[in-house]
Amino acid sequence: MNRRTTALSAAVALAASLALTGCSSSSDAAGGGKPELKVSGAFMPKPVTDMAGGFLTITNDGDTADRLTSVTSPISDDVTIHETKDQKMREVKFFDIPANGKLSLARGGNHIMFMSLKEKPEQGDKVSVELHFEKSGPIKVDLPVEAANHNPQQH
Repeated sequence: MNRRTTALSAAVALAASLALTGCSSSSDAAGGGKPELKVSGAFMPKPVTDMAGGFLTITNDGDTADRLTSVTSPISDDVTIHETKDQKMREVKFFDIPANGKLSLARGGNHIMFMSLKEKPEQGDKVSVELHFEKSGPIKVDLPVEAANHNPQQH
């Protein structure tokens, strides 16, 4: 009985989402969903060596997941994305951004890594980056350079 109720609920939710998709003002001719990405909370702590970290949140308000696949910046020819697991960093090929979800790159966790900086930005400067995705077009973001110990509270 419980499995039947779950299946019925899923069918009703699917029918409702299909009906709402038909009413949307999306210009997507295929009718399929697409990611709707926006970036917030971006910053770079002032680098103290020739390396720096970058942090931001990517929110996906769309009904299709996407992936952050790379980051480029004029400040470094070696920009990578890293995950932190068990207090160890390692480079990854991508980060998933779930449909109707978010990807948080934050201190102590997943982050952007800038190696061999061409210049060391000062607090108050902005560092330009371009985020590249599997499905969405690139997004340009300016990372404000904050104090080296800057760590905004995550909500």
